[in-house]
Amino acid sequence: MGLAEKYREFYTYEDYKRWKGDWELIEGVPFAMSPSPSVKHQLVLSRLVYLVAKALEEGGCEGCYPLAEVDWVVRSDTVVRPDLSLVCGELPLEGHLQSPPKLIFEVVSPSSVQRDEELKFELYRREGVELYGLIYPELRRLKLYLLKDSPKLLFDGGGGQLTLTLEGCNLSLNLEELFKGL
Repeated sequence: MGLAEKYREFYTYEDYKRWKGDWELIEGVPFAMSPSPSVKHQLVLSRLVYLVAKALEEGGCEGCYPLAEVDWVVRSDTVVRPDLSLVCGELPLEGHLQSPPKLIFEVVSPSSVQRDEELKFELYRREGVELYGLIYPELRRLKLYLLKDSPKLLFDGGGGQLTLTLEGCNLSLNLEELFKGL
C-alpha cells in the first residue's frame, strides 16, 4: 500500500459545497470533472434533454422530468452530477436530488470512460437507479443497461429508435436525431 493510499483524506458533502470548480465526490474521494465539456458532449447532451422531454410529452408521461447536470447527493460522502437524470414523482425545485433517478444518461468522454463504465455503473446499480445509459459521441453509439437485480444490457447501437417503458409510459428516442451531424 502506497503512502497516498494509506493516508487518503476523506471528504464529505460539507467539504464539497466549499470547493471551486466542478467536482464529484464518491465515497469520500474527490473526482475533478472536465473543466469544459467538448462541443460534441454539449451538443449530444442538449439534444438528449430535448428528445427525452419531447418523448415524455408525446407519450403522455406526466410527472417525469429530464434534468441536466443536477447534483444528486447520495449520502454525506457521495455527490454525483449525472449528465441527464430522469426524475419521476415529486420534483425538488430547490437544491439537489436526494433520491435515485429512474434513468441516468452519461455522455462518455475519453477522460471519463473508466469512471462512467465502471465506478458510476456500480454506484448507480447499488443506489437503486433502474436504467443507465452510456452515450459515446465519438462512436455514435448508445448502450442502455437495466440495473435492477442483475445488470442486463438492453440496447447497444447507434441508429434507429430506442423504445422503453418507464413509469407506465413509453419513451422513444430517435438515435439518428441524437447523433445528427457528428
